[in-house]
Amino acid sequence: MIDALEIQVTRTAKSKLQDLNLEGIPFGKYFTDHMLVAEYADGEWKTVEIKPYQPLELDPSTSVLHYGQAIFEGIKAYKGDDGAPFIFRPYDNFKRFNKSAARMNMPEVPEEIFIEGMRQLIELEADWIPAIKEHSMYIRPFMISTDPMLGVRPAETYKFIIILSPGGPYYAQPMKIAVEEKFTRAAPGGVGFSKNAGNYGGSMIAATEAKKQGYDQVLWTDAFEHKWLQEVGMMNVFFVIDGVAVTPSLEEGTILEGVTRATVVTLLKEAGHKVEERRISIDELIEAHKAGKVSEIFGTGTAAVIAPIRELKYKDYVMSFDVDAMKVAPEVKATLTAIREGKQEDKHNWLFKI
Repeated sequence: MIDALEIQVTRTAKSKLQDLNLEGIPFGKYFTDHMLVAEYADGEWKTVEIKPYQPLELDPSTSVLHYGQAIFEGIKAYKGDDGAPFIFRPYDNFKRFNKSAARMNMPEVPEEIFIEGMRQLIELEADWIPAIKEHSMYIRPFMISTDPMLGVRPAETYKFIIILSPGGPYYAQPMKIAVEEKFTRAAPGGVGFSKNAGNYGGSMIAATEAKKQGYDQVLWTDAFEHKWLQEVGMMNVFFVIDGVAVTPSLEEGTILEGVTRATVVTLLKEAGHKVEERRISIDELIEAHKAGKVSEIFGTGTAAVIAPIRELKYKDYVMSFDVDAMKVAPEVKATLTAIREGKQEDKHNWLFKI
């Protein structure tokens, strides 16, 4: 095992930051000067280094390109009002990353490499974290199989990499969502709970079809009846029904165990809201909406944070919401922002100081 304290650092000759304005920077388009790379071979993690951001050199037969052993995480770093950088709940993402690794038959990444490597990388790139409202540093840890051979089997070599990207809001405007009735994202026993690349590759056609109809994303339904609600694209979803915040439950393993989802559940309960994590069907939602009981719908995720949904369409039935009249989503977002900015106590120790 490589001790995290022995991470070799090679600095770039010239920073790209001096030519970049971080205010209003688009999400996921620009990357910092350095990245972390760790190599796995012979049953153990070997070299770990931080080096200038650069292309990867892969053999055309590299296994990830053919068999899809690829997983990732999404984490964010911020600067508090005092200018000190911190990461939001990285240990939760670390645990979920290794759950994804286990499901995809990949080696787990040790805490020393994932957490301490991330800390050292962000410490080096702290000037890239925008001290601007609604901005942050997006952290993308990922792992790919790297065996240079063809053959359907788990690889024996892997790369673990962390790259960083400063960015503004993922969704600048409230969203319009279409309920998906044809395509399937996940089924019990599958890989829906893991952040593997194939989940996202397989979802793109549904999102593309929705955009042709004027919608931003889809709300996925179950694989068998296409009526049980799951998640929205890259976000978990909450419905406020008769004053109760309802979010689809996790036990079937078909939706992602979102870190922001868990954060919102905790904050809602602490604010006195009733929260239910359970199965919910599109039929129940429509019936409640017709009765005037659905006051708001919103998504939660690392990239989007908390995203209000202004319209939800199922077949010919359209639910419209006045975003300005929403109360629950803005309230929990304000609380989360206050914790991140140091204006409210971080009693759950969610903020990992750099």
